[in-house]
Amino acid sequence: MSIMPVALAATGAAAILNIWLGVRVGRTRVAEKVSIGDGGNLKLIARMRAQLNFAEYTPIVLILIALIELAEGTRGWLWIVAALYILARILHPFGMDGWMVGRTIGVAVTLLTLLGLGVYAALIPALHYGYFG
Repeated sequence: MSIMPVALAATGAAAILNIWLGVRVGRTRVAEKVSIGDGGNLKLIARMRAQLNFAEYTPIVLILIALIELAEGTRGWLWIVAALYILARILHPFGMDGWMVGRTIGVAVTLLTLLGLGVYAALIPALHYGYFG
């Protein structure tokens, strides 16, 4: 039985991170007295966008990690990619709060992760199984 430990650990970490992002939004809503929408509050808007940005990118990254791990087995480099992605997604919301280095690193690592995993996954059939002719 293969439990796909990289995919499992990355998904667990992402779930915890998503809860943290939601709590940040909720606390800001309470502090700024905005129960629905964003009320034009820039801090709330930034925190909502940080959570949504996470929700926009993380599912496809986790799917790619899982499919690559399923196709090739657990690999050391996949652990590193997953850890770097989670770290980037922790830095990004701090950037949305004003620490621009965190946002820059978060965005760059997220996009590079998505691109790298996407290209690699697309090439697995040709590289390992002789498909595409």
